[in-house]
Amino acid sequence: MLEKTFTPAEMEARLYAEWEARGFFKPGRKPKAEPYTIVIPPPNVTGSLHMGHALNNTIQDILVRFERMRGKDVLWQPGTDHAGIATQMVVERLLQKENKTDRRSMGREAFLKRVWEWKEESGGTISRQLRRLGASCDWSRERFTMDEGLSKAVLKVFVQLYKDGLIYKDKRLVNWDPKLLTAISDLEVVQKEVKGSLWHLRYPIDGTDEFIVVATTRPETMLGDSGVAVHPENEKLKHLIGKMVRLPLVGRLIPIVGDDYADPEKGTGAVKITPAHDFNDFDVGKRHDLTQINVLDQFGKVTLEGNADFLEGSQVPAETMALHGLDRFEARKRIVEAFEALGLLDKIEPHTNQVPHGDRSDVVIEPWLTEQWYVNAAEMAKPAIAAVEKGDTSFVPKNWEKTYYEWMRNIQPWCISRQLWWGHQIPAWYGPDGTVFVEETETAALEAAARHYGSRLELTRDEDVLDTWFSSALWPFSTLGWPEETPELKRHYKTDVLVTGFDIIFFWVARMMMMGLHFMKEVPFHTVYIHALVRDEKGQKMSKSKGNVIDPLELIDAYGADALRFTLAAMAAQGRDIKLAKSRVEGYRNFGTKLWNAARFAEMNGVAHDPNYDPLAARVTVNRWIAGETARAEASVRQALADYKFNEAAAALYQFVWNVFCDWYLELIKPILTGTDEAAKAETRATTAWVMDQILLLLHPFMPFVTEELWQQTGKRSTWLIETDWPSYKGVGDPSADAEMEWVIRFISEVRSVRAEMNVPAGAKIACVIVSANSETRRRADGWENEIMRLARLSSLSFEDQVPKASAQIVLDEATVALPLEGVIDFGAEKARLAKELEKIAKDVAAIDGRLNNPGFVAKAPPEVLEESRDRKTELSARKAKVDEALARLG
Repeated sequence: MLEKTFTPAEMEARLYAEWEARGFFKPGRKPKAEPYTIVIPPPNVTGSLHMGHALNNTIQDILVRFERMRGKDVLWQPGTDHAGIATQMVVERLLQKENKTDRRSMGREAFLKRVWEWKEESGGTISRQLRRLGASCDWSRERFTMDEGLSKAVLKVFVQLYKDGLIYKDKRLVNWDPKLLTAISDLEVVQKEVKGSLWHLRYPIDGTDEFIVVATTRPETMLGDSGVAVHPENEKLKHLIGKMVRLPLVGRLIPIVGDDYADPEKGTGAVKITPAHDFNDFDVGKRHDLTQINVLDQFGKVTLEGNADFLEGSQVPAETMALHGLDRFEARKRIVEAFEALGLLDKIEPHTNQVPHGDRSDVVIEPWLTEQWYVNAAEMAKPAIAAVEKGDTSFVPKNWEKTYYEWMRNIQPWCISRQLWWGHQIPAWYGPDGTVFVEETETAALEAAARHYGSRLELTRDEDVLDTWFSSALWPFSTLGWPEETPELKRHYKTDVLVTGFDIIFFWVARMMMMGLHFMKEVPFHTVYIHALVRDEKGQKMSKSKGNVIDPLELIDAYGADALRFTLAAMAAQGRDIKLAKSRVEGYRNFGTKLWNAARFAEMNGVAHDPNYDPLAARVTVNRWIAGETARAEASVRQALADYKFNEAAAALYQFVWNVFCDWYLELIKPILTGTDEAAKAETRATTAWVMDQILLLLHPFMPFVTEELWQQTGKRSTWLIETDWPSYKGVGDPSADAEMEWVIRFISEVRSVRAEMNVPAGAKIACVIVSANSETRRRADGWENEIMRLARLSSLSFEDQVPKASAQIVLDEATVALPLEGVIDFGAEKARLAKELEKIAKDVAAIDGRLNNPGFVAKAPPEVLEESRDRKTELSARKAKVDEALARLG
């Protein structure tokens, strides 16, 4: 006997342990089957499950459970990323807490040993949390981006790309973190709105009394200026192109160049060019061969003494040289004061600016000129662009292909070196004269050096490590055993679908495409499904500072994993962010409760699993109908999943289980189950059991725990639900039964709707008259009279030639269904109530239109407020249609 209520906490832990112990997640159980493979986007080893992980992995688990049931040999490859900066910071904070030491005091080898110890102690948190979500990965194959096999793959790729001329060293601008003392990727930079100033500085034009005014938010960088740009068609300033400026405080002569980058409509129309401290200026400098003068050190302090580039050709005043060693922000203050003292500060304007900050350090990021290792991404992008153009890989939704193309066709060199200790140390060794030897091992590097120099010499290894994204780019094939030719690699590459967020199309998806095509000569996946963001219920991005973060583990504790999974699937519409509220999860917990109660109802009415039941043999109309509805639900779910429309699949399941099966079928069969027709009763019990089984099968990928528990408890089974085949229904369905039951349901639903619209008291039973009915309608009404009267709360059901006075009318095919309401409701009062509601609706719509038609409101309002207003207008319009219909019924 089923328990009165199901308890997710106990049930989920027990079932998951059984699934994993029995090896249900492993591939190879069906060696002759078609393979289906997904590689998990590896979460950071430092991470804990957040709502983005929950959505991403729910979608993947739905797909792999679905395909597993469809008979495919499924591999869902799990693993974690070593997360260079994040992990190093975690351990450094730990060292400070434990014994007040730091990595530099320990030395590299001892520090790395401590990081590995931390990884073994605490690095498995997110893998355990994914199990709580129900993720059916093959955990026996779990990989780590710094495990032995993946490290071997990274070394081989680096060396091969270097020897192919696709990896090289160059001096370019990078995002430099002056606190962490490393280059960081664009993804690790967050733009923060800062209220600052725009300083207008006057630069003297050499040999004249003229000045050219430039505006800057970073006056300290002027020390590194090597040019001023104006637009070639700027009527006010183009006559200055070719002249020289005497740089204040420094004395350096710098040219005025014509360049489209200078916008005549922006600021003063003239732009100071500092190639070593601004990404746009770097490009302008390249175009005009301007000197790159680095005036900041790795700590963000001014560096002037011994700076040959800065000192060249200038007699720098002592007051300026005194800036050496100052923090950049202190230098900014001193430079502004100096300009003011010289009469060269034109004006200061308040200015709100987007300033880049390190997402880990929270300090202002400095564009900094430094020598780093780069990948020739433009060359590697060519086949990756062509693969998407040819359709070898497709994006879902398709509009993300445009984003992919835009980035790939304008791709910049990829900086792959990081000034960290935790990560894959770059396999490059330097000779005494700086010659570099790139090999997979130190032994090979020493041999190469000996050949070069003619004798063995001591080499120094590059201290930098590789960008975390470098190893992640190899994930689809390195996790399968490459560079070894393993059976798994042969069977499971290319993989099927990648499920990820839009924010890493550039950083991960594109790079996996490049690496996969270069080393495997085939795309890494045929489909990239891009899911949306999970926001709070108001549509705002979740953040700790706002206090609106929803913890998925708390939701699992409160409502169960099934409820959270189904909520996320139901809301995962393509291209629309998810507005998540706890009430939605609670609502879908109630859906699980509804299913459990339906199973208990069936059990209490003698329903039991019958392995020999054949839905094609059913004779009772309602049973033939529900079999057809089951087949239609399966087709809808299957098609929606094939199209990656998870919300539509969830909606089809919800509609079928809650509405069709629970609300209609179970209600309509109650008279049969309590009746005297034993054959009909036996058939209905068997049909109910069969439909319950089909529901468990169809719902399992979405709600694996409650479905498996019910599968185990509602009959003797030869298989676990997780390994049971997805259903297939050939010939199931009867159009005549469908038409009859659709008529019955429509009749009852329309009467219920009118009762609600007209404020008929819920407990009141009312008469119903059918006018102009043909013989088929009369037959149906007679056959289903008891069910119609019970479910529509009618006192009588009769046929007449005329519509009785004071009746609400419903058109039902050729007939009119009339509900005489005289004495039941006050027609005058009801009309007045509805008219008043229409007035309020009109007033509310006008207020919304006033806001939405106001350009000022639309420009300033947050997107979530605009969306909420539009949604509210849609709701009001739908309500107005209902009220208009109700008024029309009253005549």
